[in-house]
Amino acid sequence: MAGNGPLAGIQVIELAGLGPAPFCGMMLGDLGAEIIRIDRAGQAPWGIGDILGRGRKSIAVDLKKPGAAAIVLRLVADADAFIEGFRPGVAERLGLGPEECLAVNPRLAYGRMTGWGQTGPLAQAPGHDINYLALSGMLWPIGNADRPPPPPLNLVGDFGGGGMMLALGLLAAILHARTTGKGQIVDAAMTDGAATLGTMIFGMMAQNSWKVEREANFIDGAAPFYTTYACSDGGFVSVGAMEPQFYRSLLSLLDLSDPRFDDQWNRSMWPALREALETKFRERSRDAWCRLLEGSDACFAPVLSPLEAFDHPHNIARGTFVSTRDGRMPRPAPRFSATDTRLGDETGPAGCDTLAILRRAGFREEEIARAIDEGIVATGS
Repeated sequence: MAGNGPLAGIQVIELAGLGPAPFCGMMLGDLGAEIIRIDRAGQAPWGIGDILGRGRKSIAVDLKKPGAAAIVLRLVADADAFIEGFRPGVAERLGLGPEECLAVNPRLAYGRMTGWGQTGPLAQAPGHDINYLALSGMLWPIGNADRPPPPPLNLVGDFGGGGMMLALGLLAAILHARTTGKGQIVDAAMTDGAATLGTMIFGMMAQNSWKVEREANFIDGAAPFYTTYACSDGGFVSVGAMEPQFYRSLLSLLDLSDPRFDDQWNRSMWPALREALETKFRERSRDAWCRLLEGSDACFAPVLSPLEAFDHPHNIARGTFVSTRDGRMPRPAPRFSATDTRLGDETGPAGCDTLAILRRAGFREEEIARAIDEGIVATGS
C-alpha cells in the first residue's frame, strides 16, 4: 500500500491506537510512506480510529505474549520511524520502548504521541482534547465573553497540536538520521502543540496588542467586520474585511454609507456597525448574498455545512474532496507538483498482511507457524 508520493520509500511501524497517532500515520501514508500497523490479534476494526487508518498493512500481534516484542523489533530494525500513542511507560512494559527499538535500529525516529507529554506532574493523568487545549491557554480565548469557553472540535489539540506535530517531528528526525546516522525520540504532546499553534496570540499579548478577555480582540468576534451573520433563510455568512480596502469594499457593496463607519478601528462605533450589519444580512438569503459578495473584495464566504462543502464550485474545481467506498473524504493535502498523492485503500481486517510482512522481514516458515500456533501472531480472515 506504499504510495508514489514524496515519502515513497519511507517505512513506518505504527502501534494501533486512536485519534492523533493514527492521524499522523494517515498523513504520512497519504504522502507515500509505507505504514505497517501492529494490530491486536483478534481485534475488530478500530471504529472511528480506522477512518484514520486507511492505507495500512496490518499484522496482528498479541503484544502481551512472550516473544511478541522480539517479532515487532525485527520489523523495527528495517524501519525509518515508529509511532506509539500509549501513556508513558506502557511501550516500555511491552518491551517496545525507545531503548529496545533504538538498540536494534540506531537510525530510528521513535515517535511518541500523548496529551500531556512524557514528563511532568500530569504525564500519567487521563485526558482528552478539551483538557489539553485548556491547559495550553488556547481554549480560554474561544467563544463569547458572557459564557464559558465552548467545547471546540478536536482539530487544534488532537490533530493540529498532536498528529500534525508528530508527523513534522518524525520527518525532521528522519532527515536528521539520514544526515548523522543517529535516531532519536520525538516527544509530541498535544498540550505543547496547541500552545505552539497559539504563538501569534502569545506574541500579541507580549506586545500588549491582545486583550486576555474573550470577544475583545479583532479576530475573536469583537470586530463587526470579522465575524459571522445570520441571513433571512437561517443560513450564515462570514466576513473578514480586516484591511481598510476590503472594509471599504464591504460597506460599498452593502450600501452602508453612514459616516460613523468611516473610522474602521474606532471601537466606540463597533456596536452600531454590528447592528447595521445584522440588519442588512437578515434582508436576504445566504445564497442571495453569495451572488452579490462571493469572489468580491469584501472577504466573504458562506458558512457551509460539511455536506454542503462537498458541492461548492471552488471545492469541486480544486478536487478538495474525493469519492471513496466510505463516502466522500478530503483529498490529501498539501499538493505537490512532482509527486502524486492519493488516499490509501481501506485497510483490511487485523492481520490481513501478517504472513506477507513476516516473510518479507526474513522470518522462516517454521518461525511463522510457531508464532501462529503460540497465539503470538494471527492472520486476518
